Amino acid sequence: MPVYKKPSLFGLNKTNRDFNNKEAWGKNQFNSSFPASLCCYLASKEIDANYLSIQKGIFCPGFISIKDVFTISTDSNDLYFAFEAQHTPYQKYVIGSLPRTDLVIQKESTGECLSGLEVKLTALPDNTTCDLKDSKYGSEIVVRPDTIVYLACSIASTLQSKLSGYIPKIQISDWSDEKQVLPNIEIIISSIRSISTALENNQSAFLLQPIWKTQGKSPKLAEQCLDVFVWSNAGFGYFISQIANSDSNANNITRQTRTAIWLFKMLADISHTHKFNHKEIIDNLSYNTKNDKAFASAGNITNQYMSCPRLETPIISKSEIKNIILGGGQNLLSPERRFDAIIYNSPELFQ
Repeated sequence: MPVYKKPSLFGLNKTNRDFNNKEAWGKNQFNSSFPASLCCYLASKEIDANYLSIQKGIFCPGFISIKDVFTISTDSNDLYFAFEAQHTPYQKYVIGSLPRTDLVIQKESTGECLSGLEVKLTALPDNTTCDLKDSKYGSEIVVRPDTIVYLACSIASTLQSKLSGYIPKIQISDWSDEKQVLPNIEIIISSIRSISTALENNQSAFLLQPIWKTQGKSPKLAEQCLDVFVWSNAGFGYFISQIANSDSNANNITRQTRTAIWLFKMLADISHTHKFNHKEIIDNLSYNTKNDKAFASAGNITNQYMSCPRLETPIISKSEIKNIILGGGQNLLSPERRFDAIIYNSPELFQ
């Protein structure tokens, strides 16, 4: 085993982050760089990631190689990790500036963007599942509006001219008016479901969701504690169609339903004019709910979609973390100090 003298993360040899810099180990940066490194580590052990995708017309967990996630081998000298960057091939779909995504896989030699990935490092279990048995553990996932922008672009890029065939004509003069949108909500959501299924043969990795597992509520890592789940664009679109409320008689539009509306409107605009104004859609179609996030799904919901043997028993053990965080990098971490966690794990205070 080589000795690493400088702080680094396994596999991230060429990147726009300097791991000698303490700032690169801050929470917001570590939460995307560590997952990328974990993917490289899986690849080095020839372990596929869990793949949440559409197979034979239905949503199901399967497997995908890290090479297929990145669309380049982790052994390539041309592999470059650009964090918080624009996946520039999608610029053609948006009016205004394309948002940044968590990780763009590039060719170092040309700067060519190969893959744009959203990254969500999630804890297992969350507070809705921590009292259940391990097989029922789930991770909360919080999705930002920019993720939906990238999902719309990813879907459009995959379907191209075929997209318009999946967009039904809907007569809505004011998309910001709940009363006009709700009567069409069943059509909107079923369209997203149909689009997701149509992506099956050409679906691609879209969102990295690594999990880190603890012993129930405690901050102690489980013996087998790390794994990677990857949502395809088809799988994540389908997920949105399932968690949205398609009841046209609903009293209000939930965040999940609003996300489905955003996605449909973005895709409809692309099919009609080849572009969409993401800022306008997200700001105007708020339906009296803050748009700081698209939606959140608790572990008791995500478990139904992620459930598989490796959710119950992640494939990487805690003893292997030292093979991923290298050169004393752990000493540069600046974790958030949670007072409630400290109290919970300090029973001696009450003796």
